Amino acid sequence: MSTLQRAVFIAIAWVSFALGLIGVFVPLMPTTCFMLLAVWAASRGSPRFAIWIREHPRFGPAVVAWEGERAIPRHAKWLATAMLAFSMLVLAFTVSLLWLKLSLIAGLSLIGAWIFTRPEPVAAP
Repeated sequence: MSTLQRAVFIAIAWVSFALGLIGVFVPLMPTTCFMLLAVWAASRGSPRFAIWIREHPRFGPAVVAWEGERAIPRHAKWLATAMLAFSMLVLAFTVSLLWLKLSLIAGLSLIGAWIFTRPEPVAAP
């Protein structure tokens, strides 16, 4: 891998990590998907950074559960569902075009259904 490619992966990892960190504090901004992107990019550009994310007490468990089992913790499912419901409520009252409003709400509903059909991580022995 060239130095430029490695630098690009590291930049993607850090930007994704920063966006995920912002997502902890901003209600409608996702955290886990940015952390997953960060660990993917870091694995290619900075394996040490990827290990650090996986071992992080706040972000690591969800990343490891997804990587290992394609599983989403129960608390994350409930939080995602609450945020999706809130987003649908906002859309219902702010979007004026009926077809757009219904399309967006249907799309968010499908995302919610997909999230809830993911397994939960197997408890560690």
